Amino acid sequence: MRFPLNLAWLALPALAIAACGSPASMIATRELQSITISPPTAQANGSTVQFTATGHWSQSPVTVTPQSATWGACTTGSVPTTDVTVSSSGLATCAGGAKGTYDVFAWDPQYGFKGPVCNVVTACGPGCGRVSATVQLTCP
Repeated sequence: MRFPLNLAWLALPALAIAACGSPASMIATRELQSITISPPTAQANGSTVQFTATGHWSQSPVTVTPQSATWGACTTGSVPTTDVTVSSSGLATCAGGAKGTYDVFAWDPQYGFKGPVCNVVTACGPGCGRVSATVQLTCP
């Protein structure tokens, strides 16, 4: 009879921890609310431009810089372009001969969707339920 009672005392702390919530259960409720990119506008002037994404979250830490993101660029009319390339770290480069203003976007692939799953996602960043941000880059 003593053995089951001793096991109950060993299990009690584990039950108390589970009832209070484990770190894993708290992380599951944390959601990416928005992303901002800095700088909001930039001029390439023949060199590369470093953009940085910041994630704004529903729970602490509420601000994460740099935020993990997928980067890309489009014309200001949301048409994919090869005139501007953006590395996985946010480093934007204008191709030789590129002139004009382009949209540089960032979105988080891990936490990028809210609500029901949908297949309407554009190559230029924004799309159905996607948490993303867009800034402008001017190439000489």
